[in-house]
Amino acid sequence: MKLRLELFVESIEKSVEFYSNVLEFNVPKETKENYRPVRKGDVVLGLGEMKNLTDHHPLKISGSGQQIGLGVEIVLEVEDVNDVYTKVVAKGYPIQTELTKRPWGMVDFRIIDPDGYYLRITSGN
Repeated sequence: MKLRLELFVESIEKSVEFYSNVLEFNVPKETKENYRPVRKGDVVLGLGEMKNLTDHHPLKISGSGQQIGLGVEIVLEVEDVNDVYTKVVAKGYPIQTELTKRPWGMVDFRIIDPDGYYLRITSGN
């Protein structure tokens, strides 16, 4: 079994820029206009624009103060969390929670993507 997440975003271009430039995901050369998968290792994030969802879609933000991704934490396990952290900081991207060793033994840091999705980048131990 593999996991693929579909993230509905305001701007595919802005999200592709974040995931490719900040977190170094790969973007396929040939993509559909309304959908772009980004991949890093076994992780695939499908990016689609929120505006393309039907009005009655359960994930459609209605504009009434709803927050995208509320109640979800996307955890990305990496080989070298210190290296990823250093690269994200060097690119000037805001860090939500600094690199921290957790009581359960893992090290992580947290960031929020341009649409408000909460990401925990962690060691794969």
